[in-house]
Amino acid sequence: MTATAETGARRRVTLQEVRARGRGRAAASLLGPAFVASVAYVDPGNFATNFAAGAGHGYELVWVIVMANLMAIGVQYLTSKAGLATGRSLPELCRERFGRRANVILWLQAEVVAMATDLAEFVGAAIGLNLIFGIPLFPAGLITAVVAFVILALEQRGYRRFELAIIALLGLVGLGFLYVFFAVGGQDYGQIAAGLVPHLSGTGTLGLTVGIIGATVMPHVIYLHSALQKNRIQAADGQERKTLLRYNKWDCVIGLGLAGVVNLSMLCIAAALFHKPGTTGISDLGPIHAHLDQLVGGGAALAFGIALMASGLSSSSVGTYAGQVVMAGFMNWRIPLLVRRALTMLPSLIILALAVNTSQALVFSQIVLSFGIPFALIPLLLITRDRGTMADMANRRLTSILMLLTTVIITSLNIYLLADTITGALANANAF
Repeated sequence: MTATAETGARRRVTLQEVRARGRGRAAASLLGPAFVASVAYVDPGNFATNFAAGAGHGYELVWVIVMANLMAIGVQYLTSKAGLATGRSLPELCRERFGRRANVILWLQAEVVAMATDLAEFVGAAIGLNLIFGIPLFPAGLITAVVAFVILALEQRGYRRFELAIIALLGLVGLGFLYVFFAVGGQDYGQIAAGLVPHLSGTGTLGLTVGIIGATVMPHVIYLHSALQKNRIQAADGQERKTLLRYNKWDCVIGLGLAGVVNLSMLCIAAALFHKPGTTGISDLGPIHAHLDQLVGGGAALAFGIALMASGLSSSSVGTYAGQVVMAGFMNWRIPLLVRRALTMLPSLIILALAVNTSQALVFSQIVLSFGIPFALIPLLLITRDRGTMADMANRRLTSILMLLTTVIITSLNIYLLADTITGALANANAF
């Protein structure tokens, strides 16, 4: 079955049918896509970068997490609005608006981003299964692939089943870190407040800043979130579209806001527990688990492992779904879903089979993701400000300015990091 056949065969639910369920159930039914997208914002790559930031620099990078989360809310709102306004995903809109050559470039970089995404998610889920059940990494990766296929199969039986499965796993991640946060204790709320003031100092803060942004503003869910709106709830007229857009805004604020709180809790846990002289290995998920067991207790270590496993399983499903949307949207290629999803997963399984340093791979994957963000943000800005495409749902001037500012900030950080990396590599080469 092709991607088009898969999504086109289902009848869309009308807003009147949703309202007939009662006020409470209707409101709950209108929320969901942003919660699916938010899973990617608390994937295992976030674990690595957030714990490394808190352990290495205390509360200094709190402002980066808050800024990245605010950017994420704005970006995801715009991409979901594009899907709601046009009935098409962002990659499909790009295919219609830009030339063939531009779409090939956008597709190729999106595929690299999708592979980097799946790498973080499969590695994280495999490590979680290893920490809890002692399963070796490669078999754990295969288990992750099977679970991802099962979760994705729910989407073919209706969007709501898929959403609820992802939300349930997201709940496990949130509850796990809520428990660890209070089990650790000793938070310095004054330093947390001071960390809201933007500043960078010390070696490695820029790389971590870009890594945090790359792990928070995720390119693949910018593409995916627009597609999640396509076959969901149908509006009969402009007034109903405005109603859906209003709920869509709250969906983004609540879903992504909760993901931001989880990210902030990771950094605060690491700052309170690991920001000490002589503490090492805090970007490595295995040692983090061991330190929690030793310093806080088995309950905290188990909660961390469960949260990591749930994060990896849910985000791997979402990442694989995004890969499917990217290929179908940019290139309009008809490839069986099983093959498309298997191709997205394959590089991650190879990494696990080769026993590469998984923690370094996680951090590297987040930097790759960050470099892919401008390729998603620039088309999103151009499309959502176009009244010919978006009609009455086109961006207001202030929205476009804020979106442009977000794009400039992220792109500038990436250019600076690239220059710094090249300079460092040349200096090392000259030293030899």
